[in-house]
Amino acid sequence: MGRTSGSKWLGALAVAMLVAIGVATLIPAGWQLRLGLHWLVEHFLAYVTVTAMFCIAWPRPMAVAAVLLPVAILLEMTQGLTADRVPDAATALSAAAGVAVAALLTDLVIALGKRRA
Repeated sequence: MGRTSGSKWLGALAVAMLVAIGVATLIPAGWQLRLGLHWLVEHFLAYVTVTAMFCIAWPRPMAVAAVLLPVAILLEMTQGLTADRVPDAATALSAAAGVAVAALLTDLVIALGKRRA
C-alpha cells in the first residue's frame, strides 16, 4: 500500500514540528514563544500533536511511539547543555505521556476501523 502525497506532506510537517521542538529546547528561555499554559501542559500538547501527525502519516503508532518516546526524553536531557535551564524529570514525563496518549489513541482508532471493516 503506497503512501499518498498528503501523508508525505503531513510527515514532512511533523518532522518540521519535531525540529521546532528541538530548537525550542535549546534556545534561551526568554526567546521561546509560550501559550500561557503551564509548561507541563505545553509539552504534553506539543508531543500529542507531533505524535498524532506522525501516526496519521505513518499508521504504525507503536513504532512511532518507540522512536518518539526516547526522542522526547533525550530532548529534555539536552537542556542540561544550555546555560539557563536544567533537565526536569516531570517535563520529560509530560512529553513522554503526550507521545504515549497519541500513539495509544491512534492505535485504538486503527483497531476499531479494522474491526468495522
